[in-house]
Amino acid sequence: MLALVTMETLLRVKCFQRLAIPGSVRVLHKDYRTVSPQNFSNYESMKQEFRLEIPEYFNFAKDVLDEWTNVEKAGKRPSNPAFWWVNGNGEEVRWSFEELGSLSRKFANILTEACSLQRGDRVIVILPKIPEWWLANVACLRTGTVLIPGTTQLTQKDILYRLQSSKAKCIITNEVLAPAVDAVASKCENLHSKLIVSQKPKDGWGNLKEMMKHASDSHTCVKTKHDEMMSIYFTSGTSGSPKMTGHTHSSFGLGLSVNGRFWLDLTPSDVMWNTSDTGWAKSAWSSVFSPWIQGACVFAHYLPRFEPTSILQTLSKFPITVFCSAPTAYRMLIQNDMTSYKFKSLKHCVSAGEPINPEVTEQWRKRTGLDIYEGYGQTETVLICGNFKGMKIKPGSMGKPSPAFDVKIVDVNGNVLPPGQEGDIGVQVLPNRPFGLFAHYIDNPTKTASTLRGNFYITGDRGYVDEDGYFWFVARADDIILSSGYRIGPFEVESALVEHPAVVEAAVVSSPDPTRGEVVKAFIVLAPDYMSHDQEKLKKEIQEHVKKTTAPYKYPRKVEFVQELPKTISGKIKRNELRKKEWETI
Repeated sequence: MLALVTMETLLRVKCFQRLAIPGSVRVLHKDYRTVSPQNFSNYESMKQEFRLEIPEYFNFAKDVLDEWTNVEKAGKRPSNPAFWWVNGNGEEVRWSFEELGSLSRKFANILTEACSLQRGDRVIVILPKIPEWWLANVACLRTGTVLIPGTTQLTQKDILYRLQSSKAKCIITNEVLAPAVDAVASKCENLHSKLIVSQKPKDGWGNLKEMMKHASDSHTCVKTKHDEMMSIYFTSGTSGSPKMTGHTHSSFGLGLSVNGRFWLDLTPSDVMWNTSDTGWAKSAWSSVFSPWIQGACVFAHYLPRFEPTSILQTLSKFPITVFCSAPTAYRMLIQNDMTSYKFKSLKHCVSAGEPINPEVTEQWRKRTGLDIYEGYGQTETVLICGNFKGMKIKPGSMGKPSPAFDVKIVDVNGNVLPPGQEGDIGVQVLPNRPFGLFAHYIDNPTKTASTLRGNFYITGDRGYVDEDGYFWFVARADDIILSSGYRIGPFEVESALVEHPAVVEAAVVSSPDPTRGEVVKAFIVLAPDYMSHDQEKLKKEIQEHVKKTTAPYKYPRKVEFVQELPKTISGKIKRNELRKKEWETI
């Protein structure tokens, strides 16, 4: 067994004194399917004992990454790389924490010298899952510049909106998106630096690969206050224009210790693979802060698009111990023949982004022997609720509150509701605001103020808590369907629908009805084998299935088969778009 490195020694800041990893760092062994937690004894003790003091100054690059480098140099960390990247062409990159530090300092010098960026300046980074994306994250931390990630699926219009809204002074992207940036750059008066990740030079752009060859790796990390702005994430825009969500050095840099230590249950021996797109806060959650806080290895596989067979092959080939993916991805994976794959290292699977259907978790368990531990949070938060190791999993539930938050179900006046009663999911912010919450919506005080009700931050999601303290998601507040006096959440109906073998995906929205006011309508993507079936008979069969699976009044009175469902760039179903089309006709 390797000697224990406590977080107190590792981070040298008071805020982590209560986050010491108990016992010894566990070396991977044959009993990889254990569900016993590595970092805590049980949920109750985790919740009761959790404390985290916030220091006046904190910088993740200096206080976490550089300290892991020191531990690594002292030979007190497993031989795991800090970063492990592969692609489909046989290329592979492995960095130790020391190498990550050296390369990120070079990148930092490029930002401050070649790009003349000052502390607090904003930098948009639109890159796929390539090593430079991770270096950009750390370089921004070192320089005190504010990182604004963007997905590579952004259009020219999207890029213009983000550049103008954020007033970013620098943009970093690749040769695919560079023409879109050039097309709108003249309309962005604050933009003065452009960096491209490319093998070829491009006029008007600094070539990052060439610049890295000549940059010095000597750089002094800025001393940032814990409440300085660290990053800005654009929300996914399921309703209205994307909002700029501001996070500080402590809200994510310290706040995500909750995710890494408790929900992901990581140690320095683990290899963590998160499939999230680099443009979303979930990548900050599980591809940057959470694993590196724990000294674990961040694994990344660059795939131009999500390919289930490639995902399964990678899980089988590499020693990945913790896997995180969206519910949509798990749905796609279980539709494949998984019998030929052996996941010898995999021991912990988690999911977030949307509620995961119980049918999906059951099928995954049957094929892998592993549960999927669902977590619930937002761009604005760290983990709000989660299913943790050692806890009984109730299929369909998003678990219990994370140690960071006091979570309640509240009514329209901010009063706490009893178990079993549906209301708004709220996080208590008064008298003491929790550290894992965003600072505010940038340049939008009205929207920021609208999230507060009494003593609570209102998530915008509806749910209820049961007698055992488990929270259950019902719907986004604006997705609730009111039919003949009944309140119907789309998620439960969608879960019933996808249990039918004909249904690959489903979205449920309200549709106008002269008698009931509104009724449930289901938009369904059929499995290939059912596309040739008599559609009217199939509709009735699916409707009867829902009546038997859930409360009969919830069944979809209207059904429409579609080729695909409208989704945000992050893969979330745009129910508001479907609902709008239904109601535009009246």
